[in-house]
Formats: sequence, C-alpha cells, structure tokens
Amino acid sequence: MPPLARRLAASLLRPRGGRALHTGPPSDPAVLACRLASRAVVRFAGPEAARFLHSLLTNDLLSAFAAGGASSPQRYAPTPNAPARGPAGPAYAALLTPQGRFLYDLFLYRTPPRSQMLDRTGSAPETGEKPAQEEGEPAEVLADVDAAEVDELVACFKRFGRNVVHTEPSTQEPEAQSIGWGQGIDHAGESAAQGNGHGWQWLKDPRLDYLGYRGIFPADTIPPLVESDKEADERHYQLWRIENGIAEGSTEIPKGEAIPLEYNLAALNAISFEKGCYIGQELIARTHHRGVIRKRLMPMKFVDEKGEELDQAVAPGSEVVNEASGKKIGTVNTALGSRGMGLLRLEEALKQGSFLCISDNKGVRVQPIKPDWWPAEWTQMVDQQSAVA
Repeated sequence: MPPLARRLAASLLRPRGGRALHTGPPSDPAVLACRLASRAVVRFAGPEAARFLHSLLTNDLLSAFAAGGASSPQRYAPTPNAPARGPAGPAYAALLTPQGRFLYDLFLYRTPPRSQMLDRTGSAPETGEKPAQEEGEPAEVLADVDAAEVDELVACFKRFGRNVVHTEPSTQEPEAQSIGWGQGIDHAGESAAQGNGHGWQWLKDPRLDYLGYRGIFPADTIPPLVESDKEADERHYQLWRIENGIAEGSTEIPKGEAIPLEYNLAALNAISFEKGCYIGQELIARTHHRGVIRKRLMPMKFVDEKGEELDQAVAPGSEVVNEASGKKIGTVNTALGSRGMGLLRLEEALKQGSFLCISDNKGVRVQPIKPDWWPAEWTQMVDQQSAVA
C-alpha cells in the first residue's frame, strides 16, 4: 500500500557551535537543505478528519487548526523556546497505547486551498483564484509520519475510522512530498518564506525555534529558497537533531516502550494538558502532575580517555554505566558518528566528577550534554545537590 507521498524533508542548518555539518562546498556554508527519505505522508480526509485525530492524539488539534485558519494566525500554544510569530506551523502530536506508551509521532498540516498550491510546473498557482483564508476545521489533514511505520500506522488508525485514512495518491496533490527545513533564526529567510502568497509555504517547525521550517510541496518542483548547491545528505539533519537531543520517529522513540515525558515531548509542544481525553492520557497526566521524572533522553558524545571524539564506536542498544561502580544509568538508543542520544538517569548523568562509559567497551567514555533548550526546572534538584557537594 503506497503512501500518499514519499517523505522529503529539507533542513537549513546554521550550527551555533561553528562546526559545519555539511560535506559539500555550497556557496553559503551556513545554509543546508537535506532531503529526508525517512518520513512519508498520509492523508486524513472527511468532514470529521480533524476531530477524529483530535480525539486520539496527544495535542489539541482543534485549537491548532483554528489558529491556522484565523485571519491573523498565531501559535496556539507556543513553546517556551519559540516566539509566537509567523504563519501557524504544523501541529506536532503522538499516538499512544492505552497504557500511555509511545507508538507514532505525526506532524499535522491543514491542506492549503487550491489557490495556494503550485501547478505542475511549480512556477504559478494551480488556479487563478485569489488566495482565500479558510476558517474552521479542515476537511483534509496531511500527516508527516515515520516512513518505516506507514502500513502499521494506517492499519492502526483504520481500526478507529476506516473511511478517514487515505494513502492512495491524491488528485489534488500529485506526487506531494513533505519537506522540513531546520535552521538558526534568519529573519530575511523567514520573511521570504512568508512572502509567497500563492505557493505552498514553509512553516515553522512546532517543536523548537531553531529547528526552522517544515512544509509540503509538489514532488516535481523546487521549494522556494532551496538551491541545488544547498542540498546535503539526510544524515546532516539527523546529526543536527541528535546534537540537540531531539528524537523523531518510532526507532529513536521506541514504539510500545517509550514514556513520552521521558523523551521530552511535552517541551517539544507535542502534548496538551488542557484538552479532553485521548488514548493514554491517564498515565501522562499522572506523571506530569507528580512532577518527578528521573530519566530523560539526552544527547551524548563518545570520546576516548584523552577526550578525542570516537566515530562509529557505539551501537544503538549499548548500555551506559558508571565507570567506577559499574552501575547502569541508561542506554544508547541512537548513534551517528561520535554523537548519540540515550535515556539516562539525570542524577547520575549530570553528577559532577562522575565518569561514564559503554559497558562492553570501557575504552569509550560517554559525555552527556544538557541541551540549552531544556527548562531549568528539569535539572534544578540535581544542580542543587551538586552545589551542596
């Protein structure tokens, strides 16, 4: 069963630390676009499509889509890391098990009216209609999902609404591809992206501000602001996320096992604590209001005893232990080059003076990194304990 579209994501990366993530020699080395084959697009159609998704997923989609259709669009629930400006971006949400464990993550888009869609040449609007502002609930929702999970995801949703989920090619969006563009803040680029009133727009990534833009475009056109010499391999975008501790998809967020709050989905704007019931809500609400999360997904660096970075030295699934006591404090779930992400016990991972290593390879030391986008309260108790010590 083919998906509506292959996933194509591009990320415009402007590394803050100065180390360029690209391999080619683009004219502007601070800008990159990465095509991601790891994502696919599924279409939910029907008058109740938005309400159907709202009842199942972790986020308040009705408020999100209402904000997206308003005359002066704003973010419906801004994260503390992203200013409320620019056109309303896609909503980010997750489908959980009844026990509150992660299954799938989805970026959900209102479909644009035909007057805002490019024609087959990609150079003009598909119709001569004046772009109109749609309000209310959309009749179609496009979901950017993990490409490896499309068949299972569609089958899962069809158990709840057989006539709502569609994966066959759409006549209105032939060969549509979903595209993401992550970057540092670039107000000139942001202005240009918003200025295209007829074509499909770049939209702010709903998770973090410096992840930049995402969008959905026809497959046979070049998206605005993307040039051929600015494209790089998908691994650059993955590395950018890994270095910032942002997991995506059912491999990096283990399906059926991961607790969403431990994978930081609340701070990534994927969970509403004000909306009504959804699948798995009880565990999420209880854990949130208890206020104690002892393990979190953290980025990490793999080095030798001299502090030199080690490439391809660690495999996903490797255990992270305290070098002195041998006590397990977590597991690596994603590794790329000398970087990785893993679920670690915060008290041990952030404890001053402790050395961590890979359990079956003591020559590989692990350096956990606290992302600068984390809210201070996540590590406040650990910081206080370190100050007292």
